[in-house]
Amino acid sequence: MNLVKHHIGGTATATAERTGQVFNPATGAVQRQVAFASAAEAEQAIQTAKAALAGWRETGLIKRADVFFKLRHLLVERQHELAAIITNEHGKVLSDALGEISRGIENIEFAAGLVHHLKGEHSEQVSRGVDVHSTRQPVGVVACITPFNFPVMVPLWMVASAIACGNTVILKPSEKDPSAANFIVQLFEDAGLPAGVLNVLHGDKVAVDALLDSPDVRAISFVGSTPIARSIYQRASANGKRVQALGGAKNHMVVMPDADLDSAADAAVSAAYGSAGERCMAISVLVAVGDATADALIEKVASRVASLQIGDGTNEASEMGPLITREHRDKVASYVTGATAEGATVVIDGTTQQFDDDGFFIGVSLVDNVRPGMKVYDDEIFGPVLSVVRVETFDEAVALINANQFANGTAVFTRDGRTARQFEVEIEVGMVGINVPIPVPVGAYSFGGWRNSLFGDSHIYGPESIHFYTRTKVTTTRWPDNTATQVDLGFPSNH
Repeated sequence: MNLVKHHIGGTATATAERTGQVFNPATGAVQRQVAFASAAEAEQAIQTAKAALAGWRETGLIKRADVFFKLRHLLVERQHELAAIITNEHGKVLSDALGEISRGIENIEFAAGLVHHLKGEHSEQVSRGVDVHSTRQPVGVVACITPFNFPVMVPLWMVASAIACGNTVILKPSEKDPSAANFIVQLFEDAGLPAGVLNVLHGDKVAVDALLDSPDVRAISFVGSTPIARSIYQRASANGKRVQALGGAKNHMVVMPDADLDSAADAAVSAAYGSAGERCMAISVLVAVGDATADALIEKVASRVASLQIGDGTNEASEMGPLITREHRDKVASYVTGATAEGATVVIDGTTQQFDDDGFFIGVSLVDNVRPGMKVYDDEIFGPVLSVVRVETFDEAVALINANQFANGTAVFTRDGRTARQFEVEIEVGMVGINVPIPVPVGAYSFGGWRNSLFGDSHIYGPESIHFYTRTKVTTTRWPDNTATQVDLGFPSNH
């Protein structure tokens, strides 16, 4: 059986003392093994990245940028190969995989502008004969720990900016769908990136703990569930590292009575059930203002769900694929089967849908009369389950969202500009959509939530990533002009 190996210093390597199974979620079959790194292999990756740091930092900015221009060309040229890898191990449909790649390419394009992004500042004559300037310098070796649901996009969110800023990187992808990371690192090296600048380390907690504890790893980027994000933030920051750890979500979509309800229903179905709901920006709660709005939306969503095609992601007719594992499918199903006992109304029960394949498939579910305090509302389900919460007023909708522990993304659907502006101003969430259900910013901005959706003070990719992956150094300069000086123990003044 194929073994997915680490990629360290330009070489595929693995002792294979411990391995994990990689499934095809559409068939349920184990198709390959992935090597799980030992602490010694993790240390090898760290030292390899450390050794490559000086050379990459000294590489001219124009030459660095050239790597990204070439990489963009390679990603576009080979996107269908990469999409097939994503679908094979994650399960999402090919069109969705291609969309993921396109959003990752946005970040390669952003990183290609590194000559502009890394500019410092200069002030002359802050005092007589004294100038001050600032420079951005890399933080050092960076570890990027990425989730299963976006095996290409999220690594490119992190890795592109980190490398552009002059750092070297250890990428630890999810062990559930590891092969895309190896494809990415090979494309980087084909684009001219020196071996050792980007390394891929596969594995589990052993590998992660080694990265969190090593004094040679200076920064940690993470995307995953909130409990793990909190743990990683606490452990890594206690070890003196710079940390950005993005956690879970429970994204609400508010629909006002004046909204175009057909457009809102289309958006809700697309955003709730796309990629089988395995997106941190998926809409999982539909907040309907008024019972008439709720009743109409439920009817429209149900009619659209009836024709939804669920199947193998390689089938062009499929609109939604399987979940990532059998265990996760069963966990998602438990929220639906337990909702009635909590007082909710299961309008569409996707757990009863039958499939011919042995993969990790589940139907889509729609649950009405959901309230805070129910597990189906409180927990991040990460599956194709859309809850409907009924409220009477706009203010009640805003209060509901602002009280939730998660604050990743949210949206409002309305025709009224004043309502939209009020929502934007009052809502306490990191990313907001106005008649846009999944407001993932373009690559020139930054991605990140608030509250328990982010641990650390920097969002991911875009301008904030340049801040995160660099340290600012300020230099004050005076050149002698043969003017006599004298001893002065007073604090220096710029007068």
